[in-house]
Amino acid sequence: MSTAAYWLPIVWAALAAVAIFIYVCLDGFDLGIGILFLGEPRKEHRDVMVNTIAPVWDGNETWMIFGGATLYGVFPVAYGTILPALYLPIIMMLLALILRGVAFEFRVKASGIFGMKFWDVSFCLGSLVAAMMQGIILGGLIEGVKIENNAFVGSAWDWLSPFPLFCGLAVAVGYALLGATWLVWRTETDLKSVMQRLSIPLGLAMLALIAIASLWTPYLHATYMHRWTHWPEILWVAPVPVAVLALAAVFFVSLRRPETRVTPFLCALGWFFLCFSGLGINIWPYIVPPTVTIWSASSPPESQIFLLVGAVILLPIISAYTIYSYWVFRGTVTADQHYH
Repeated sequence: MSTAAYWLPIVWAALAAVAIFIYVCLDGFDLGIGILFLGEPRKEHRDVMVNTIAPVWDGNETWMIFGGATLYGVFPVAYGTILPALYLPIIMMLLALILRGVAFEFRVKASGIFGMKFWDVSFCLGSLVAAMMQGIILGGLIEGVKIENNAFVGSAWDWLSPFPLFCGLAVAVGYALLGATWLVWRTETDLKSVMQRLSIPLGLAMLALIAIASLWTPYLHATYMHRWTHWPEILWVAPVPVAVLALAAVFFVSLRRPETRVTPFLCALGWFFLCFSGLGINIWPYIVPPTVTIWSASSPPESQIFLLVGAVILLPIISAYTIYSYWVFRGTVTADQHYH
């Protein structure tokens, strides 16, 4: 195996993983605010919740597009097997994101039967369905895709099983936690206090779901179990639960302080990072568990090099405008600031 053929898929797998994690971080709190939307009865509070994400929500989904383009261009075998296996949840996710985007724009402009209440409900449902579908897609991939001769041979309903559905619930709860802690950071007075109190049960639920997933995942495939029970592979995964508990201590202590701001949000992001890292350790080097590796799924090295040149140019630009937009709209949001 040539050096390029070995290392290029690793580079692209790392780039795709980073892009997906950035998407989860950025669009996670965005979707989480939508999930929490109807739980907040006060219109002025819902307006502030929307205003905290109004300047940045469009750009958050750029990273999902990059991840999908990487799958299509660099790992065509994975693209050709994952999509047929998960067409239905992927389509439902995209439709939910479209509904959510329309609701976001229309809620302040519509009147009559399709007034603000209708679009508020649509915004919440679109966010919830999109979050759950993302978890189901992840769970279906972790559980495994039935493949023969690099082609999907399972049913279009294989994803409708307990583990993917559990992952859908877990991602929705995690996104709600990100949304709540984002609002603790970015808002003031009553809304901040409400979200600070809500973050405690959401954090407890998140810890419980992480524990269940950690106990359940190793039993899905022998390779997963091997990582958790054999030396020295266990050295890679053992620090993850310890770090989760350490972040939990910081998280709950910070929420007891009325002046707390960004710490709970960073702890929630830390939990997502640790879960994402644990997932990567479990499935490596498979891109379609439990049979297709990143090398067997990749395109020719020449194609990967060509695409890498484009990525080297585009990624700094995408990163720069993302950082700049968040920097410009930093600080807390109050009720007298409006989105039109």
